[in-house]
Amino acid sequence: MKPDDPLLKILACPLDKGPLHLLPARAGQQEALYNPRLHRRYPVVDGIPQLLPSSGEQVPDDEHEVLVKRMAP
Repeated sequence: MKPDDPLLKILACPLDKGPLHLLPARAGQQEALYNPRLHRRYPVVDGIPQLLPSSGEQVPDDEHEVLVKRMAP
């Protein structure tokens, strides 16, 4: 996915229905969508967001701070 992909404007977290933020792939980390309100990360596999509640993973507070910095444009 690209940061300007129009799909990002309509994708929502399956739990709180709020917006998600794209986390670009980095060394050792795959591309993901992140919900900072619930501290949940959803993987993007081969360009396809995995947005089932069971696909998301809870992110610890210390990692949340790092991810919030990555979200900034």
